Amino acid sequence: MRIRYQLLPPIGCSPFLVFLCGCDPSINLYGSFFPAWIWCILLGVGLTVLLRFVFAALRLERNLGPLVLIYPCLALLLTCVAWLVLFQH
Repeated sequence: MRIRYQLLPPIGCSPFLVFLCGCDPSINLYGSFFPAWIWCILLGVGLTVLLRFVFAALRLERNLGPLVLIYPCLALLLTCVAWLVLFQH
């Protein structure tokens, strides 16, 4: 006889999710509060776009490798660096 565990992961993980929901700083922008991670993602993607133009101008883009992997990884790296620089005291 096989036991089904379809409802166990959501029920088992829910106490941990309750503790994680209050860990995010918010930024007040004209009376609206936005999570700080949104700003970090926007900054990381914006810096990635700028670096793409720098790589193209210096003709380094053709030497980078598979661009479909390079640019998302660069965006993730810059997003995490922005979070560490701006919001980790």
